[in-house]
Amino acid sequence: MTKPVFTPSREWSEDAHVNSLPQYKLIYRKSKDSPESFWTGIAGRMEWIKKWDEVKEEDFVNGKIRWFKNGKLNVSANCLDRHVAEGNGGKTALIWEGNNPEEDQSFTYSELLTEVQKCANVLKGIGIQKGDRVCMYMQMVPQLPISMLACARIGAVHSVVFGAFSADALRDRINDSECKLLITQDTGVRGTKQNIPMKINADKAVAETPSIEHVLVVKRTGETIKMQSDRDSWWHEKMDTADAVCAPEPMDSEDPLFILYTSGSTGKPKGVLHTTGGYLVYAAYTHQIIFDYHEDDIYWCTADIGWITGHSYIVYGPLANCAVSVMFEGVPNYPDFGRFWDVVDKHKVTLFYTAPTALRALMKEGNEPVTSRDLSSLRLLGTVGEPIKEPEWNWYCNIVGKGNCPIVDTWWQTETGGILITPLPGATPLKPGSATFPFFGIEPVLMTEDGHEIEGNDVSGLLAIKHSWPGQMRTIYGDHDRFIETYFSQFPGYYFTGDGARRDDEGYYYITGRVDDVLNVSGHRIGTAEVEGGIGKADGVAEAAVVGFPHDIKGQGIYAFVTPMTGVDGNETLAEKIRQSVIADIGPHVKPDKIQFTPALPKTRSGKIMRRILRKIAEGDVDDLGDISTLADPSVVESLVKERV
Repeated sequence: MTKPVFTPSREWSEDAHVNSLPQYKLIYRKSKDSPESFWTGIAGRMEWIKKWDEVKEEDFVNGKIRWFKNGKLNVSANCLDRHVAEGNGGKTALIWEGNNPEEDQSFTYSELLTEVQKCANVLKGIGIQKGDRVCMYMQMVPQLPISMLACARIGAVHSVVFGAFSADALRDRINDSECKLLITQDTGVRGTKQNIPMKINADKAVAETPSIEHVLVVKRTGETIKMQSDRDSWWHEKMDTADAVCAPEPMDSEDPLFILYTSGSTGKPKGVLHTTGGYLVYAAYTHQIIFDYHEDDIYWCTADIGWITGHSYIVYGPLANCAVSVMFEGVPNYPDFGRFWDVVDKHKVTLFYTAPTALRALMKEGNEPVTSRDLSSLRLLGTVGEPIKEPEWNWYCNIVGKGNCPIVDTWWQTETGGILITPLPGATPLKPGSATFPFFGIEPVLMTEDGHEIEGNDVSGLLAIKHSWPGQMRTIYGDHDRFIETYFSQFPGYYFTGDGARRDDEGYYYITGRVDDVLNVSGHRIGTAEVEGGIGKADGVAEAAVVGFPHDIKGQGIYAFVTPMTGVDGNETLAEKIRQSVIADIGPHVKPDKIQFTPALPKTRSGKIMRRILRKIAEGDVDDLGDISTLADPSVVESLVKERV
């Protein structure tokens, strides 16, 4: 039995929103037993143009989910206007920290509101209307959250594409949701990369995206780029002449707010669609309670807005709470491995939320980059993206937090909209590596493969959620059947997360990772089929299979087993072609870490690749490969083990 190693101090808990384990249990029981009453109270924190008729409608069998039915509100107004109206216009809303240490910019709530209204008028001026889709392909520049909030203001649906994705990946996402406008930038900077070709990639993508009518370009670096006169406009020129007043559009609670693409077990990314009312209520409430946000806090989430963490916990959740939110364009090791801690010191950050991947990379460099900085402002630490293991948990707690900061190890997904399983910092005794207990209103269950709930503690199973919550995704854009098949078909009546988990003898949850063909590399979900497709486009490749393996920094690395064409040598030249093909097809963040060439893959007589065997080989667990008698050619396995890289 793992005992708690960190219990909140009395001093810490005194001012916490939830200040004891009994209080957590009391609120949790209410949220579970009377969900309509509970969420009615929480939703009242937002400003509604029209109150809802019904709190929730839930039909998991048909994938039908509705929250705050027929309620009307505007997300942009809730994140900006109401705070200004309440006298908080002079409070800092957003702090932008640039890639280079001397670059930063702050926006008060009044200033951000002005920028958002001007941008909303720019969008309207080039023909964007309620319901139109707008794609954003940018690095971490202030214009990204400004354009997101502008879309929300006029009822357009935004689709943010991670700035490291390739032109082909951008093209596919634009075409899937038929975006009418693309917002991008001239070039990007990230760490030592001072000239990332954003506009060049955008131009390549737009050449094959017939729905795009206009491209809006942010001048980030001033590098010379090509502009197509009948299609492209400069952001700053349009903003300079835009009216600074734009009334927010009343939106139905179930109107779409954004689409965000995430990998699935097939080669086609899923367009996860989140709606307006429930998502905002859940993002704001989880942000306040889980990070114990108070009005004098400075909150920094290091994620990229291209992922759901940036949507919920850099933009919408914090701004709905009138928080000070820091966004960071750079990387943790530029100009040196103390950059995170320099930013904490510079802006006196109190709440810090990052990924275990970053912590492992920083921990590897020793304690000096941390201990040489002043981190006395920190009062809470958080992790996201993957389970945090005990060594980095202890380092984070003792070296970064000096033993004084609770760690909220949060579990959630793009599909969930917000955090589902997490400690509450003033209430939960912590265990390294455990996401601990469910958040209010969330009912996790562990399931057997044949669909039965596993009762009691000290058990493992497949993680599912019993009932809906406000932040839950509503569909896969343009493919509701896939939505039902992916999330509700395996266990009818439950939302299936795709993750495994265990519950220890005290009821603490530990997430054990994906149980489908999806990898978790540096906190980014990557479908194996998508990577295999990129490998297959390299000249000389006949077939490929990709699995994950333990990686000291990334958590999970990508191991590719590749069969070359007849007559093609499996050598470093081909390996480099493969890496470049994957970079061109998807992006540099998913290139294989290891490539093993093999004349054949282990297949059953029906032609199915036995990934179970490949995973064991990639992990180095070759002493017990299980039954291989069903393979068409069992000798393939011996060769793979012998040639393992």
